[in-house]
Amino acid sequence: MLTALGRWARPRLAVPVWSSGIGLARTLLALGTLGTLLATDPTALMSPLSNGVVPPVCHGMSRAGIWCVAPDLQLGRWLSIAVLLVVASGWLPRFTAIPHWYVSWSLIANATLQDGGDQVTGVLTLLLLPICLTDGRRWHWQRPPETREPDTKAVVARVALLLIQVQVAVLYLQASMAKLGVREWADGTAMYYWSRHPSFGSPPWLRPVTDLVTHSSVGVATLTWGSVALEFSLAIAIVLGPAAKRLLLAAGLLFHGFIAADMGLISFYAGMAAALLLALLPVGHHIRLPAIPDSRQPFDNPEGVHVVSRTLTRQ
Repeated sequence: MLTALGRWARPRLAVPVWSSGIGLARTLLALGTLGTLLATDPTALMSPLSNGVVPPVCHGMSRAGIWCVAPDLQLGRWLSIAVLLVVASGWLPRFTAIPHWYVSWSLIANATLQDGGDQVTGVLTLLLLPICLTDGRRWHWQRPPETREPDTKAVVARVALLLIQVQVAVLYLQASMAKLGVREWADGTAMYYWSRHPSFGSPPWLRPVTDLVTHSSVGVATLTWGSVALEFSLAIAIVLGPAAKRLLLAAGLLFHGFIAADMGLISFYAGMAAALLLALLPVGHHIRLPAIPDSRQPFDNPEGVHVVSRTLTRQ
């Protein structure tokens, strides 16, 4: 039995986890936090609490956060921005992984104004550490060297990716199940109220569409129960096949895109889009980029262009 299990697992573990798909997820995580820091003044992120605590919050382990270590908030902001720019570029994931996690963790440990996207980013950057620290590539957009036999680094990275997939599944399962305990979600009317919420409701340019849909009992029930059904489907996607995962990945990205447009939660979209990529993309999946013809090749040499294209594709 163990021999059969080993024969089944060996070729799967030999597929390198490190891919441009993982790289795209890291870039999205970095861009989500980067957008927050560029668009929001640190004094707003560090709004005083109702109990009189003046942020940044610096007690216990949170004292190690960058907002507590830096002598002033603006310095902490720009140091974080510098780290996030490097991470988003994809340069040396092995060396930028810990700074990326540190910046993400510092925001949720020290700031008082944060959203679920910041928390998702903090968790994912932590779980990505074993994958990134075993990544020997110069850029996270490159293909790793091909191997026929798995080594310790490959096993560690694969286990870390599995933990991320389980975490994302639990996140969506909790989100879908918790909604059913709220009367408005259970009776199918929740989206009527959320679309009209004074803080998180639909923006003026989208209100004609959302009002039209949510004024219909069929429309509001479809939006409300459809959200719950999709979140539950994303929770069980971990045990589904590749075709179902591709479909749910597209549906999940559209779903969170609608939330971003409707409620303005842009950093939340970045975090959840990254989570979906990590959970649903095939292991080792590479984002295909269009081949750029070599200008040194004559334009009247089709075979030369094909050779260049194939060469770039393999790189």
